[in-house]
Amino acid sequence: MDIGLKGRQAVVCASSQGLGRACALELARAGCSVVVNGRDQATLERTADEIRTETGAEVFAVAGDIITRACQDALMQAVPQVDILVNNNGGPPLRDFREIDREALLAGVVGNMAAPIELVQRVIDGMVERRFGRIINITSATVKMPIARLDLSSGARAGLTGFLAGVARSVAHANVTINFLLPGAFETHRRRTNEKAAAERRGVPIETVRQETQAAIPAKRYGDPSEFGAACAFLCSTQAGYITGQSLLIDGGAYHGVL
Repeated sequence: MDIGLKGRQAVVCASSQGLGRACALELARAGCSVVVNGRDQATLERTADEIRTETGAEVFAVAGDIITRACQDALMQAVPQVDILVNNNGGPPLRDFREIDREALLAGVVGNMAAPIELVQRVIDGMVERRFGRIINITSATVKMPIARLDLSSGARAGLTGFLAGVARSVAHANVTINFLLPGAFETHRRRTNEKAAAERRGVPIETVRQETQAAIPAKRYGDPSEFGAACAFLCSTQAGYITGQSLLIDGGAYHGVL
């Protein structure tokens, strides 16, 4: 299926591994030039090479933390124009909300709410002028189903969703869409890190944590990042131009609500 993205230029934040990498890979497969980003230069360059080799796409690597002005500037300068922006960033570490001091609270809000908004501000007017734009914000299933110890992540990402909901309606007339992807449990490095922490906290083997978590998911498995990447690519497609302001939950049925 041709999703109409050949020749488009995409910036995918925090894409050296995990779900961000999966999104970058699928956009490259669809014919986009892709800017990948991450904090670790070596990992980022390896990812860029792998995507180039697999897809033949033009891939640019921009190392840095998206909360900094310097990194944001470099992302914007890597391609002549940004047709697609995928906002993504790692969340704050698991911790009891009582342990979150003011500095940590502000850092969480900057990383998962303020920085994505700043990037949207940088690209949206050009998208409106060109009458094409796709903005995808990777948030979390916890926006709809909060989990204890992820309170800061859930709160900041919910704030981002609420902030951009009105923005999405204000630019829809120009074929610019803003949507949200809400991942549940996927097989990623972050998932394995959280499993290790949970196992150590409880004093049980990691495999016990894995089995229990997967048993609680109706699909009885973790998601494959490629499934997430494909959903991202579709929401960026020309065929998805009538979808905006929506939060797509991808969690194997773990959320039991109907709304």
